[in-house]
Order: sequence, then C-alpha cells, then structure tokens
Amino acid sequence: MTLENRTCVVTGASRGIGRAIAEELGDHGADVVVNYRSSEGEAHETAEAIEEAGGNAVPIKADVSDMAQVEAMAEKTREAFGPADVLVNNAGMTVDKKFDNMTREDWDRVMDVNLGGVFNCSNAYFDDLRDADEGRLINISSVVGQQGNYGQANYATTKSGLFGFTRTLALELASENSTANCVAPGFVQTDMLETVPERVQEKILQRIPLDRFATPEDIAGIVRFVASEDASYMTGQILAVNGGMEW
Repeated sequence: MTLENRTCVVTGASRGIGRAIAEELGDHGADVVVNYRSSEGEAHETAEAIEEAGGNAVPIKADVSDMAQVEAMAEKTREAFGPADVLVNNAGMTVDKKFDNMTREDWDRVMDVNLGGVFNCSNAYFDDLRDADEGRLINISSVVGQQGNYGQANYATTKSGLFGFTRTLALELASENSTANCVAPGFVQTDMLETVPERVQEKILQRIPLDRFATPEDIAGIVRFVASEDASYMTGQILAVNGGMEW
C-alpha cells in the first residue's frame, strides 16, 4: 500500500485522529500537508515526526471555514509538492448542548466548520483530485452521524450530511477514475472523548462489542487503505469503524 509520489492533504492534522492519519500516510511514502488552524506547535511536531521517519511534510495554517485561507493553502500545497492526489477532510468541531438550549450561533459555528469547511477544501482541491491518477477524496464522519447523540444535534447533522456529499461527489469523480469515500469512526481515544464524564464513557463501552474505544491509529490505518491503490474499485462508501456498534 505504498503512497510514494502522492501528495496528501489532511485537515485538522495537528492532533488526535488527524495527526495519526498524517503520520500514517507519511510512513507509507506520501508527501503530507499538515493543516492546522491554531495549534501551530503541534502541527510542526507532526510534520517533524513524519520527516524523522523518512517522509516529507509541511505544516500549513488555514481555517477551513474561510474560503480565502483554504485557496491559499491549496496554492501553497502545489508550490511545495504539486497538485493534491488525496484530500482527507478531517477538521471538525463541537458545540454540545441540548437542543432547547442551542442557539443559532451554536448551530452555525459547527455547520461552518464541519460542512462549510468540507465544501471549501473539496472545492479548492477538486480539480487536482479529478485530474489525478486515481485521486482520493476521504471525508471523516462519525458514528454520531449514523446514530444521533444526545446533546449533539448540530454535530450529528453535519456528520450525517457528509454521507450525501460523499456519495454525490463519488458519482461526479467516477468518470475520471477518482473516488470519494467516507470513514465513520466510533468513539476514539482523543481529547474530545476525555471531556466525556466517566459514567457516560462506561455506558458507551457497553454498546461496543469489541469492548474498547478506538485508538487514532485504528482509524488512520483504514484511511491509509482508502487512500491507496488497493481501494481503487471502492467509491461512494461509508466505512463504519466503530467496534461493532449497530446503527
């Protein structure tokens, strides 16, 4: 599953799942753009880790909800490594509240990043992916998009919205032999999970047949497969990587 001579862009790559994905792609030969919004130090650490392992990486700052910044990132990508072959839309955020306490501002903030950011990045890199030799668009969703989740009406809506977006772009990219797929992780051991009360975590574990939370590396391995030539005949799919949770 070599990714040599492939330019891979990973949004929200300074920590958590995004960092694991960036390092996994770099370990398999890709030239990696490590996108970040505010975690500059962590983004540089990620890029350095990739280079220390023998790969090539460059950190690029851009708020994915800002089209001008995303277009500038795409130009910097081409200057550093050439056109993108793989785009991993991973950047996301949460503003968790019960719906009766949720404001329109809470709703819009999550929409702007989780769906608006995916549009912006996919738009800025679309020509690259379409014209690439087997381009790959990979959107990171969530089991919450499949099941819903208490207090996450905004987040769940954005993550389920990625399903329709992915399937539509899969149709539009297919004639050029490029693919679009969606990876929907379950509950992963990241900073986000650490904010969940222990009693709630215990209830979640009871719903997971494999009886453990995913590690970021569990998700990164799946993304690396989807990015590789081995996944060339798979498109428009939702890959549920959730330890066996039903939905």
